[in-house]
Amino acid sequence: MKNIWHYNKLLPAVPENSRLLLGEGNTPLIKAKTIGKMLGLTGLYFKLENLNPTGSYKDRFAAIFVSILKSRNQHLCLATSSGNTGAALAAYCAAAGINCTLAIVDGAPQSKIKQMQLYGAHTYMVKGFGKDAVVTEEVFGLLKRMARAMQIALPVSAFSYCDEGMKGVQTIAYEILEQENSFDHIFCPAGGGGLTLAVARGCIAYGECYPVKIPKVHCVQPEGNDTIAGALRNHRHQANAIAASTTLISGLQVPNVLDGDAVIASCTKLGGTGYIVNDQEVFKWQRLLAQQEGIFCEPAGAVALAGLANAVTGREVSAKDNIVCLVTGSGFKDMLSVDSNFGLPDLQSINISQLESNIRALQ
Repeated sequence: MKNIWHYNKLLPAVPENSRLLLGEGNTPLIKAKTIGKMLGLTGLYFKLENLNPTGSYKDRFAAIFVSILKSRNQHLCLATSSGNTGAALAAYCAAAGINCTLAIVDGAPQSKIKQMQLYGAHTYMVKGFGKDAVVTEEVFGLLKRMARAMQIALPVSAFSYCDEGMKGVQTIAYEILEQENSFDHIFCPAGGGGLTLAVARGCIAYGECYPVKIPKVHCVQPEGNDTIAGALRNHRHQANAIAASTTLISGLQVPNVLDGDAVIASCTKLGGTGYIVNDQEVFKWQRLLAQQEGIFCEPAGAVALAGLANAVTGREVSAKDNIVCLVTGSGFKDMLSVDSNFGLPDLQSINISQLESNIRALQ
């Protein structure tokens, strides 16, 4: 079965005996069953990164990074995480026999933290980290100094920190461009911008090797963390740090610039733009993905679709365009968000006659 190492010529050099495999990559690209018609689109597709081994696209990052650690006989992985990166690193470190220690973003979902802990990671939540720009910079600074002193890389899922690991995320673009269909647009959610930059750079790198049509890559952010999308849309060259992230979309609460400037440059090169969506739009599309498409994603996984909906409203895509929205993480990652936002009823016990009556009412 094909996996991310299929693209080894476009990845960092890792000896075969150090390459970790947990089933990452080669995720389905499925055509929308209902939502495409709702939006008036004939060619809407979802890239199901929620089906990676630990439930998010970050497994591509972890597979490459931890394989590199293994090849260098490293025994410690020191990292930060809002949830998905930590879970992925913890899993791959467990498979490699490497100690994993994680500084966790303040308010990260408990379900993600428990996942990291079950893999055996040491987890420490830092007050204000990921919400306050000053605290966030201080945490990154501390961990960078410690990693440098220990002569290990700091695996933050951003090119500005860990270019090698992010090469693994570029395989998302390679898989999309390998499809029989050619695509006009790819919509990507963004916090610090690493994923969007990986997809854009992946498209550029693949296009340099193979004669394929290169789609426009768009950056979608929640309005409570608009560091990149607004600047991209308004043709500015630099992203903007904000004092504090106010979005409730877990995983996209990154008030610092990180890869923002490079995202703007790469998306502009490919003809993409930025989209800003509010949290309620995201929750709406999260529900519709589940109820209309059978796709259960965490809120961040619905951000790209929310951005596409705005593009449709603004007539910035054509009805006949082939479009990919990235679904980045599983809904099981953030069940607290489900409880908080959808008002689903508590399940009550009923007797068998009530069961029969309720079923008949549905016929």
